[in-house]
Amino acid sequence: MKSTDNFKNINSEKFIKYIINGMQDWVRVIDTDDNILYVNEAMSKALEGCYIGQKCYEALGREKPCDNCTSRKVVFKGVTQIKEEIIQNKTFSVMSSPIKDDNGNVVAVVEVLRDISSIKELHEKIICQNKKLKNELHMARKLQESLLPRNFSCEAVKYSYVYKPCEALGGDFLDIFKIDDNNIGLYIADVSGHGLLASMLTIFIRASINKNQTSPSMVLKQLFKEFNNTFNSTTEKYITIFYAVINIKNSTITYSNAGHNVPPILFNTATERFDLLRIPGIPISNWVENSKYKEKHITYEKNDRLFLYSDGIIELKNNENKQYGEENLLDILLKSTSSPTSTLNKIIDDVSHFIRFSDFKKICDDITMMLIEF
Repeated sequence: MKSTDNFKNINSEKFIKYIINGMQDWVRVIDTDDNILYVNEAMSKALEGCYIGQKCYEALGREKPCDNCTSRKVVFKGVTQIKEEIIQNKTFSVMSSPIKDDNGNVVAVVEVLRDISSIKELHEKIICQNKKLKNELHMARKLQESLLPRNFSCEAVKYSYVYKPCEALGGDFLDIFKIDDNNIGLYIADVSGHGLLASMLTIFIRASINKNQTSPSMVLKQLFKEFNNTFNSTTEKYITIFYAVINIKNSTITYSNAGHNVPPILFNTATERFDLLRIPGIPISNWVENSKYKEKHITYEKNDRLFLYSDGIIELKNNENKQYGEENLLDILLKSTSSPTSTLNKIIDDVSHFIRFSDFKKICDDITMMLIEF
C-alpha cells in the first residue's frame, strides 16, 4: 500500500490534528470570549495541562488578559496580529490569526507561539557587538583624522584640504609638512578598497614616509621596500601615492608618482594656464620584487596654485550615469579667485549639485582634495 493511501483512511479532522500535534510550536484555539477551545500536545506538555475551557490568560498563570492582547485585536480587526510575549522566562513570538465563518465573521482565533529566546539572545549579542565595533571604529576614525595635517604653517604657502571617507574609515590620506627651512613635503595617497585594513595602511604610510628626504623618488622607493618587508605576500592591498617636495627658495616642485592615476594640477587663475603633473610609476605593492621611480621638476610662480586629489571625486556619477570628470573640476579651479578653503567648498557644492545629493554621505568612494596657493 502506498503511503498516500494511509492518509485517505484518516478523516480530515484527525489529519489536521496529527499535523498540529506534530509541531514543536505551541498552538491553541481561543473563542471570542477568551476561552480555550483547543491546545496542541507541545503546548499542553510545556504548560503541564490542556486548559480547555479555561481563559487563555489563565493558562499562562495570569489573572487578567494580557495588556497587548493580539487575539482581541484579531476579533476586532479581522486580520492576523503578531507580538512578542514573555512566558516562563522565555520570549515567544505570538501570531494570532482569525478563524471565520462562511459570512466572514470571526468566530475564533488560532494562536501560534514560537520560542525565539535563543534568537532574541543572539540578536542582543549582535547588537552589543555592533555597538562595540562602532565605538572602536569611531575611535579608529578619530585616530586617523588626528594624523591629518593640523599645525603646519608656512608664510610661503596657503593651503586647505577636504577629507571625506565614504565609510567610517577611509583608504585615502594626505599630508603636508616641513622638511627643512627651504623644503616642504606633501603627498596624497589612495589605498585600494575601504574599511579597517585600508585605514591601517594609511597609518602605515604616515609612519613610514621619510620626512627628512628631499628626493621624492627615493621616498617612494624606501616606502616600497618598507611595504614589502612589512607585509610581503600577506595582503592583496596596494597603495597609489603622489609625492612632491616644494622648494620655496628656488620656487620649484620636484615630484614622483607611484601609480596615482589622477595627476595633480599646477595652475594660475589669472592667466588660466595649467600643467598636469604626469609621471608613471608602479603602485606600492608586492607585485614585483623591486621598483624604480622617476622624478620631474617644474617651476611655479607667485599666485600659482597646486591641486591634488584622488579619483573619488571625478568618478562620481549622476542619475544619467555620467561622471563628474576632470573638465568640471578644472573649470572651477581656473575661475575661482577665492581662498583655497572657499574654492574647495565650491567644488563640493558643484559636485553635490551635479550628482543631486544634498550631502556626501551617499557617496561610494573617498573624497580627498588639497589646494595649495603659493
